[in-house]
Amino acid sequence: MEERITKILMLLSQKHPDATIELNYSNPLELLIATILSAQCTDARVNQVTPELFKKYPRAEDYYRVPQKELEGDIRTTGFFHNKARSIRQCCQTLVERFNGRVPDTMVELTALPGVGRKTANIILGNAFGKPGLAVDTHVKRVSNRLGLTRQSNPDKIEVDLCQLISENMWTQATHLLIFHGRRTCHAKKPKCKECVLCELCDWEGKIR
Repeated sequence: MEERITKILMLLSQKHPDATIELNYSNPLELLIATILSAQCTDARVNQVTPELFKKYPRAEDYYRVPQKELEGDIRTTGFFHNKARSIRQCCQTLVERFNGRVPDTMVELTALPGVGRKTANIILGNAFGKPGLAVDTHVKRVSNRLGLTRQSNPDKIEVDLCQLISENMWTQATHLLIFHGRRTCHAKKPKCKECVLCELCDWEGKIR
């Protein structure tokens, strides 16, 4: 399996040399906010909203103090804006009260923030702080299951399986590669199996030959 995963990542790296996080940010707080907004929303849409948002709210306390309705209006186009605004304000309140307004850089502290699960925490660890982090989103879940890298459906269990297979120093980049492959080739409904660089390595029963 180790040789196989090495080949998979090598082929994906060749196919997607530009694989990286597609959310725009300049500091950990901005990435935290953008990641919360990206739930059930495309990164492209989030990137349309965040430039003005980040100018208006440069500090955690700014999000914490703004009225709920005003923040909802600022993020309305990302969808689910009631819940997202509430999550952002609660999260930033905890940042202010427990972490002096700074985003922490450990899994334990990040997942103690309201609305922050392991996926969001891993995104922040890997991209904002340069620490190993393997984030399991819908693309990572789909691609890893189709490739037989895991048989789990629970994201936390998938993370455990993948982290056992992939070298720690590759966790963050492996996340980007699997996401790019899911977005560009291994689609949920109409995967481009005939164009897939991993076709020969894939035993998925639904593979289009």
